[in-house]
Amino acid sequence: MEIAMGAIGPLLPKLGNLLAGEFTLEKRVRKGVKSLETELTLMHAALRKVAKVPPDQLDEGVKIWAGNVKELSYQMEDIVDAFMVRVEGVVTEPANTKNKVKKLLKKTIKLFKKGRDLHHLSDALDEAVGQAKQLAELRQRYEQETRDIADGASVDPRMMALYTDVTELVGIEEARDKLINMLTKGDDWSERPMNTVSIVGFGGLGKTTLAKTAYDKIKVQFSCGAFVSVSQNPDVKKVLQNILYGLDKDKYGNIHNAKWEEQHLIDELIEFLSNKRYLIVIDDIWDEKAWKLIKCGFSKKSPGSRVITTTRIISVSQACCASADDIYRMEPLSQDVSRRLFNKRVFSHEKGCPSELAQVSEDILHKCGGIPLAIITIASLLSSNRQIKTKDQWYALLNSIGRGLTEDPSVEEMKKILLFSYYDLPSYLKPCLLYLSVFEEDEKIMRGKLVCKWISEGFVYSEKQETSLHVLGNSYFNELVNRNMIQPIGIDDEEKVQACRVHDMVLDLICSLSREEKFVTILDGNERKMPHMQRKVRRLSIRDSKVDMDTTGMAHVRSLSFGSKIADPVLNIASFQVMRVLDLEGCDISYVGYVTDLLHLRYLGLKYTKVKHLPEEIGKLQFLQTLDIRGTHIVSVPASVVCLRRLMCLYIERVMKLPPGIGSVTSLEVLLEVQISDSSQLKSHFVKELGHLTNLRVLQLELTELDESMSEVFMESLRNLQKLESLYIYSRCVDLMREGWVPPVQLRRLEIQYPFGPFFLTLPTWISPSSLPLLSFLCILVDKVRPEDIQILGMLPALRYLRLRADSIGVDAAEMHAVTAGAYPCATKCYFDRNTAVFPSIFARGAAPRLKHLRFEFRAEWISRGDIDLGTWHLPSLEEVEVALYRSRATHEEVKEAIAVLKAAAAEHPNRPGLRIH
Repeated sequence: MEIAMGAIGPLLPKLGNLLAGEFTLEKRVRKGVKSLETELTLMHAALRKVAKVPPDQLDEGVKIWAGNVKELSYQMEDIVDAFMVRVEGVVTEPANTKNKVKKLLKKTIKLFKKGRDLHHLSDALDEAVGQAKQLAELRQRYEQETRDIADGASVDPRMMALYTDVTELVGIEEARDKLINMLTKGDDWSERPMNTVSIVGFGGLGKTTLAKTAYDKIKVQFSCGAFVSVSQNPDVKKVLQNILYGLDKDKYGNIHNAKWEEQHLIDELIEFLSNKRYLIVIDDIWDEKAWKLIKCGFSKKSPGSRVITTTRIISVSQACCASADDIYRMEPLSQDVSRRLFNKRVFSHEKGCPSELAQVSEDILHKCGGIPLAIITIASLLSSNRQIKTKDQWYALLNSIGRGLTEDPSVEEMKKILLFSYYDLPSYLKPCLLYLSVFEEDEKIMRGKLVCKWISEGFVYSEKQETSLHVLGNSYFNELVNRNMIQPIGIDDEEKVQACRVHDMVLDLICSLSREEKFVTILDGNERKMPHMQRKVRRLSIRDSKVDMDTTGMAHVRSLSFGSKIADPVLNIASFQVMRVLDLEGCDISYVGYVTDLLHLRYLGLKYTKVKHLPEEIGKLQFLQTLDIRGTHIVSVPASVVCLRRLMCLYIERVMKLPPGIGSVTSLEVLLEVQISDSSQLKSHFVKELGHLTNLRVLQLELTELDESMSEVFMESLRNLQKLESLYIYSRCVDLMREGWVPPVQLRRLEIQYPFGPFFLTLPTWISPSSLPLLSFLCILVDKVRPEDIQILGMLPALRYLRLRADSIGVDAAEMHAVTAGAYPCATKCYFDRNTAVFPSIFARGAAPRLKHLRFEFRAEWISRGDIDLGTWHLPSLEEVEVALYRSRATHEEVKEAIAVLKAAAAEHPNRPGLRIH
């Protein structure tokens, strides 16, 4: 249902724009648009109700109705987009053309075309409105059916985890003991106030089992306890009743029949728990609001009491706990524990399997990825009825894991558990998750690329024009990470997720759902032909160059991507007239002239191809939002690229030349990596035009020498870029920026450097907590570092990564002031290079509590001075120390003593950090 919602969502604003007067419409056309908008708005509201009901509980007629709504929405969006393409016309040359006669002729032809297009639009609207009215009648019929089935319920498969025999569990002892230690750490834990520990992790990792095992182990140390599960849409009143019943079954035997309101139940719970030491488990919480209400019943007048919560959502676990130290993050099982669990389930022992099955069992375990639920489910398939399947059957199962969870009914329980997380997703996230099925198994999916594709597909849209779609799309990505639906990889120095992977089992699930919804069509080594029943293909992912391409129904393809095994895709791509996303990354191609016929194109990915030239007519692609030509053989970007007025992301490389006029592409939000090193005239044009790109959020720029007047213009342009979040400048401009720039308040990343000298004479005055409250990454070169500079940098509230490099000797070590307690509160990496005179011992106790990596310079001759102290390292999170030891003026004995002191200090630190001395 959410796919139909996702199809309607982008269409409604487009219909609204048509009605808003942006286009001059005939009365008949305007009436048709209004009628269709009304019907689709009602359908959108109806689909929201349907989406709350699991698909297996829906009547087949409802599914057919939703599918028809989806097709109608796709059809109308294609028609509206085609109308906009024709009416707006195309611009293939910069706007400063002087041929007025040619322009007048084009305008006249455009008016005639507009009349014909309005006629086509009117006919299409008449047909669409007729279909919409028929669907409206079906909607009224289904609404009663939905009310009837919404009251039904199915057995929660998670309940099985509560009754697992502890003798069947493998490798849980270590996790159980660690959790118990978190609950009861310290000799006086029974005297401490009530505390909550939260277990968080992806569905199927065994959170419920771990909580139940720990609960059973230590509940004897408490006077009372309860273990209660929470549903996705919790009835808080019922949860409170279950807690009371679990605490005292005799006293509250009839609590479920009592007509008590929530407030009465909370008061009763507080009174019962007061002055008792209790242990309560609240299992599988999905909503912070529900937790806030439930926890009101937990009496604070109960020293030594403990509450355990489990959740799949990181933000919920954080809401449950007073400290991050109270969050237990579930990890997949190690290969050894996975093997033991698998062998015990298949062979009734942990010792091993027959040699002929050793390799296939390891391959199966790799597919399971350490998820106990997957291991147990697959193991049960291989030993059904106490009969171990043949080797051929093992390989058949191994191959089937990659094709879908529904092919064998024995995996239904696992699918149900995985589906809990899917059903709980907001409607706007479900298409985003299903879209991940276009990527290959174990593929590293870059966040930026994924968000750009989501936007181009229309999954990310906002009715508020001032809202950046990329900011919104990044929030969608973060929410999927937060819900443990995708696995984050490549955490950068700002603690942002760079990319993600999809667990094999989750990928199976979303591929299965995509097939059911006809959302994505995958052609690979298993599926090499177009499905016979699929009349219209909307999104196509080709993974095998030997696929049999039946072009029937291909006219509706909106998205086309190729897998890593494709060398040269032989396909008439130009025939896909409504193509929105074309991803050719990594393909062995050199010609892309046909893309200029794809007037609906939003995303063009040519990264790591052998393309040498972009066609000059690229400016015809008026809807293009993302152009990625990194890693190609292109040396010059066509002049017509400045006509792409909707372009938001332009990814190039330093060797590529940008044409004049880039300032007219005012929609740009991301521009990298630009190098302006040619004539002074070209640099002059660029630094002036840069100031027109007021929507830029990310800018990577390399500039050669600028004269004084050009530097002034450059500074004026920088001042206009008030939406910048990330700025990288590789240049040796004059020191004008030190006093002449006020950074945007939302700046998060700043990197300014040049290889042959410093950028600033001293630390700029605008580097301060008030000017840069969100700055998390700073790399800066200065001529001289002053003691107060270290203090100022330490006051930046969000700073996580710092690289400070000095050229001149700024201050002797004896003059360095201590870093005060509370400084560098968020820093995890600090690199102090070249005469910055910063040592671990200058950090007072309480400073840099999260600092893990520290690099500093030390002159060996300083070791003989009495005012140098290297032995006190008050850095509780320290993991790695790197020291540049200068020995030019030191004696051999001083060098040896310095090394010995550094090694002793590292050895005496509680964390035993790694030490590297250069």
